[in-house]
Amino acid sequence: MLSALSIFAIVCYLLASLLLARPLFGGGTATPSAFAKPALAIATIAVLSHAGDLLAMHRGALDLHFFAALSLVACVVSALTLLVNLTRPVATLGVIVFPLSAMLLWVDSFLAPATAPMAMDWHIKLHVTVALLAFSVLSIAAAMAILLAVQDRALRHRQLGAWLSALPPLTLTESLLFRLIGAGFVLLTLTLLTGILFVDNLFGQHLVHKTVLSIVAWLVFGALLYGRWKHGWRGRSAVNLTLIGMGVLALAFFGSKFVLELILHRVVD
Repeated sequence: MLSALSIFAIVCYLLASLLLARPLFGGGTATPSAFAKPALAIATIAVLSHAGDLLAMHRGALDLHFFAALSLVACVVSALTLLVNLTRPVATLGVIVFPLSAMLLWVDSFLAPATAPMAMDWHIKLHVTVALLAFSVLSIAAAMAILLAVQDRALRHRQLGAWLSALPPLTLTESLLFRLIGAGFVLLTLTLLTGILFVDNLFGQHLVHKTVLSIVAWLVFGALLYGRWKHGWRGRSAVNLTLIGMGVLALAFFGSKFVLELILHRVVD
């Protein structure tokens, strides 16, 4: 059900996105810093409203059904984007993150069927919380990889328009990308380890595909970090491996859930 709070959050997300996108198309008169502060302030209101709507809609509990989980991830990713901007000027990241959050909140509020949170033991909640953080941090890394690819392509083709100056410096984007991947890799490692605490039957709990794909994603990100440390990988190699790893991880987290809940109509926690 689309509540007044969810509508307000969606409007704030979109308004923040428009303000952040304005310098990219505003020519020489648009100053990125002039738009970033009000945009991030509005985005903060959007995240708080989004979180409040999730608490109200899902009864203050952790609902891991497909659309509810997507909306929750969107809220966490948006919140982490705001936290990253406290230390690094990468507000342009919100041009990618905030519209997606608005869309996923709208889908969960308006199109998704009503669901109820399922009871979970403490160790499952621990595993889910770490997994949520891992997925969110690596999602931001994937968004950074997209920004890096856009910048790299523009520089290679000498498309030095005013919009390029509105983006963070290439070295900053790349440095932050690998810091996020490093943090996400640690969290993903903890996700796999905490998963051992509650997995009794991989087949019975429909966790085979999720486990295998999560391990594959872990190997991809691990290889990327090793390649960066040992061989100085950067540019296209870093972008491609980041997006591949994130794609595999998205399939692990939401692929099987999509098939089970929306195609086979099975309710699986």
